[in-house]
Amino acid sequence: MEYDALRRGVAELIGTFALIFVGMGSIVFIQSSGLFGVAFAQGLTIAIMASAVGHISGGHFNPAVTFGFLVTRRIVPSLAVVYWLAQLAGGVLGALAVRGLFPSEANLDQGVPVVNDTITVWAGLGLEALLTFFLVWVIFATAVDPGGAFKSIAGLAIGLTITIDILAAGPLTGAAMNPARALGPELVQGIWSDFWIYIVGPGIGAAVAALAYDWLYLRGNRIPLVGTPASGVDEPRPGETAVS
Repeated sequence: MEYDALRRGVAELIGTFALIFVGMGSIVFIQSSGLFGVAFAQGLTIAIMASAVGHISGGHFNPAVTFGFLVTRRIVPSLAVVYWLAQLAGGVLGALAVRGLFPSEANLDQGVPVVNDTITVWAGLGLEALLTFFLVWVIFATAVDPGGAFKSIAGLAIGLTITIDILAAGPLTGAAMNPARALGPELVQGIWSDFWIYIVGPGIGAAVAALAYDWLYLRGNRIPLVGTPASGVDEPRPGETAVS
């Protein structure tokens, strides 16, 4: 394996491991942390890890995100495979760490995302696709777009997107948005309820978001920033006085 691919893969493995370990850890004790605790635990983990190793691997930590990069030709297939293997390994290891280190009386089954009985599997599929669309759209807008804000707020924006997604639909589908987030705990716990939803849904959402953003904003001429003379809007820039 090419050394750079190995180093990038290790970054993806560690980031995904952290997401699953912290995510499951917050869920198994949901009685004390609540939905807000679960949402912020996972969002902050991604924000921190994306900020830490985004310059190394891009901070995907999610096979669906990597798929979005693949369909827009922003990652070569061989490296995408390395990422997927690393992410799935991180998911399994994270779930094993929770099972091995947390108290045996913890309800570890809660770490496996499942579709709530109050909605249909198709609604669950649609929710996972939509939530992942939001996530990948924000990733492309902040971290991929040259005019985005990777160095300043991308990690925070991506993490907060995960937070709001979980707050919106966590009780309905678990708001996994990530095949590794589902498959790791599923493999360790042996629970496979509606497992395909957490592969197909995020894959669809990621592909649509990546292709749409790429087609609309990353090809052809860039849209002038609001406030520049080219935009037709005269707004004062920092340090300037507004025209009266």
